[in-house]
Amino acid sequence: MNLTGAQIVFESLIKEGVEVIFGFPGGALLPFYDTLPQYPQLRHILVRHEQGAAHAADGYARATGRVGVCCATSGPGATNLVTGIANAQLDSSPVIAITGQVARPFIGKDAFQEIDITGITVPITKHNYLVLSAAELAMVCKEAFYIATTGRPGPVLIDIPRDVFVERADFHYPAKVNIPGYKPPLRGHPAQIKKAAQLINKAARPVILSGRGVIISGAYEELKELAEKAQIPVVTTLLGISCFPENHMLSLGMLGMHGTAYANLAIDSADLIIAIGMRFDDRATAKVSGFAPKAQIIHIDIDPAEIGKNVRVDVPIVGDVKEVLRELNPQVVSQTHVDWIRQAEEWRQEHPLPTDGEGEELVPQYVIRSIYEVTDGNAIIVTGVGQHQMWSAQHFCYKKPNSLISSGGLGTMGFELPAAIGAKVGCPEETVWCVAGDGSFQMNIQELATVAQERTAIKIAIIDNGFLGMVRQWQELFYERRYVATPLMGPDFVKIAEAYGIPGLKVKSRREVIPAIQRAMEHEGPFLLDFVVEPEANVYPMVPPGAALADIIEEPKREAVAPGISFRVSNI
Repeated sequence: MNLTGAQIVFESLIKEGVEVIFGFPGGALLPFYDTLPQYPQLRHILVRHEQGAAHAADGYARATGRVGVCCATSGPGATNLVTGIANAQLDSSPVIAITGQVARPFIGKDAFQEIDITGITVPITKHNYLVLSAAELAMVCKEAFYIATTGRPGPVLIDIPRDVFVERADFHYPAKVNIPGYKPPLRGHPAQIKKAAQLINKAARPVILSGRGVIISGAYEELKELAEKAQIPVVTTLLGISCFPENHMLSLGMLGMHGTAYANLAIDSADLIIAIGMRFDDRATAKVSGFAPKAQIIHIDIDPAEIGKNVRVDVPIVGDVKEVLRELNPQVVSQTHVDWIRQAEEWRQEHPLPTDGEGEELVPQYVIRSIYEVTDGNAIIVTGVGQHQMWSAQHFCYKKPNSLISSGGLGTMGFELPAAIGAKVGCPEETVWCVAGDGSFQMNIQELATVAQERTAIKIAIIDNGFLGMVRQWQELFYERRYVATPLMGPDFVKIAEAYGIPGLKVKSRREVIPAIQRAMEHEGPFLLDFVVEPEANVYPMVPPGAALADIIEEPKREAVAPGISFRVSNI
């Protein structure tokens, strides 16, 4: 077939199984949009800001396991994608970003809305392309999808000049790609797997530390088999939450700065850490020199660049998590660790997560637990970044695989609403709750228009404390309560939602919480709940910056604490 460049792009997307594109049009992208009606099998979702398109594609990719696709025009349209692309890169999310570029004769001339988007995105993509011929487009698309989805997933950007969209070329979609030097490993080295099994078999206090790599590879059953066969407690990173059922007796929850005390103590006391599909982020490890001081470390990851980058490793295994565990599990001996499991349970009893408080005051923990109770855990939770994110990680019991979608590596406020749209579009049969902070939500509040226009039936819970909460918490604990630029005047979120035709409720007391959540669940379309919570509620436990995992700030008794010294550190 002899097709235009725009037709070649759409034909390629269809060959790759794409069903949805999140985008915003503009001049350099007009030939692309003008061609779109020729392909009714492709659903286009018009966002209100290009950052929303990138986050929606990211949320779609995480919820479905398929590639998320977004598009934007040249110049500011392309640069508005940058935060979302960086977010996808740090959290290993397969996203294809298609950007329009000025016509070839104008490149390098500072033309209207020209920007070197490939230069800008080199550090935040797995790969990117500036396509200077329509004849190259089919192979570029094939390579882009291959790179985005193989090995450690990530975003790929394709920048296409306006005149390339209208140039004609013969279309033959390649059956395969040949990229010299790019051969992602799948199977781990047999000798290293054997060493790992030997360490597991002789360990007295082993801990599995699992991350998002388990979710990406779909290694849920393999992880569970390893944990149950050798009776090993399982700790997760933030992005690893929902890779192992949290109602399982071996689950210790999340580790790190706001992880459970019992998860952190287990890591600190372990004699063996089996790290699976995680990258030893500083928020997970705390002070690296104090991380797991008594333990040998096995690290399984598909990205060789992560092995030994942050933490010393005794047995490195490079390969796909699912494939490695399939080779490892038969070599692991069935055993029990009665004393070790008992010790972990004692820590759980001695250091539970903070309670919901008493009386009618509305605390955030109660809101999150109530969402769990009403849904019975049958929901995908999508969060932004801040205190609400940590409360969602701590107080919702994630029983379903891949049921938490959040911004981890980049920590992007405003991620939640567009990502929830993407998750719901990709999984329309699932209940999707967008849990937001009043600060984070306002970063991309304009996407309520997308929710309304597309009739995207997400449920929105705003944890509204009138502050940039996490920054305020740090100001309270470490800056003598100097609340500079953190008090937050927000709009009436219910009226804003109603202006878009989305019903909502403001919830101010504990007794209103569960009826409000039930009403949102019963409504067929989108619904917004504004939970007005205690303004100075803090996330506990907390490991202060520069401390080791065992140096835990516990929930204080506020009335007994002098101003500016509102916490106590206990090396448990």
